This record gives sequence, structure tokens and C-alpha cells, in this order.
Amino acid sequence: MTALRCLAGAALVVVVVASGCSTEPPDYQSVWSTSPTTTTPASDEPPVPIAVYLEEQGVVGDPVAPEKLTDLTVTFPTPPGWAPYVNTNLTPLTRVIAKGETYPTAMLMVFRLTGDFDVETAITEHGYADAELSQNFKRLNASTDDFKGFPSAMIEGSYDLNGQRMHTYNRIVIATGAPPANQRYLIQFTVTGYAEKAAEEAPDMEAIIAGFNVAVP
Repeated sequence: MTALRCLAGAALVVVVVASGCSTEPPDYQSVWSTSPTTTTPASDEPPVPIAVYLEEQGVVGDPVAPEKLTDLTVTFPTPPGWAPYVNTNLTPLTRVIAKGETYPTAMLMVFRLTGDFDVETAITEHGYADAELSQNFKRLNASTDDFKGFPSAMIEGSYDLNGQRMHTYNRIVIATGAPPANQRYLIQFTVTGYAEKAAEEAPDMEAIIAGFNVAVP
């Protein structure tokens, strides 16, 4: 289950930006605020990341290169000016693109799951946790609607990282591959950039998020 732990760790390293993914455009001014969030759960206990929840259920997660999947297609576009990005803090099978040497970035991780768990609980109770654990996280938008027919949790917002305010987008998908195996996968897709440049970088961000796809071949 160590591999799945990398999901939570990587999410906090590269966690997420981007655009308006909802029907209403994001209020970019609101994500620049450094005031404490009021949208995280009112509880003395911190949220539990989905990877930790799965580990507690005895589920094993093995990282998979998205391009090597044969029973599921998981892709996202690369806008002009963006290129593959390598970071030694990330697992080798994590796929990242960046514009330049730093942010903005887009990151994709896929894990093959072995073991039973309650999908609704995983999504509704743990799908936002990776983002919400970021420093001074402030929620902008969130949804647990299905994505491309698969159970999913999406959250957007802003957080602090090394003295910078970041704008974040994070989507987790629990997908089932083609029969007869009906293999279950955990997918995390994040896009990250500086909040002060959110409006400027929105076209690329929106294109990446709109182009993200999970489908059975």
C-alpha cells in the first residue's frame, strides 16, 4: 500500500490549479485571498486522504503508466508551449507537463486497485481531502458528480506554498476498465499554477481540464 501513499504525498507537492471547470467562471480575485478558509469541514479531525482510506480498507494500489493501459484510456492534452516535466519528488510513473521550468503544471497518476471498498464513501468522504490538507486552503468550487460515467470528486481552490498563493484544481476518478476483468483504477488529475496569474493562464488551464478524458476503449 506504500505506492498509494505516494498519491497523497505527490498531491501535496504539486497540488493543483486552474480554471473554470464549472458552468460559472471562477472568481479569480477570491482565490488570491490569504484569509483562512471557511469551507473545510467543521471538525477537530483533519480530513483523511483517499489513499489512506483505501489502505485502511486493505486495498493495494500499484502505479501504472497511463499510456500502458489496455482496458482503459486516460489522457489529457498538451497545449503549445507546454512539455513533459520530470521531478525526482514524484514517482516514475507520474505524468507531468509544465509551461517553462516551474508552474503552471498538470499532473496525472493512475493506480491499479486490488481489494474491496465502498466507492461512495471513498468519493464523498475522502475525495476532497488531498486539497483540503494544503496550507490555508480556500475552496472555490467542488462537486461529487460522476465524470465520464465514473464516480468522481472535483475540488478547486487556493492554498499557500513556499510563500506563494497557488490556484488549484484536483479531480479524483474511480474508474472500471473493460470486461471481462473489470479492473478498478484510482486516477488523480491535478493542475497547478500561481493564483496571481490565474486569469492570464486560464485559457491553457481550461483547455487541459476540458481535454482530460477517462474512457473504456
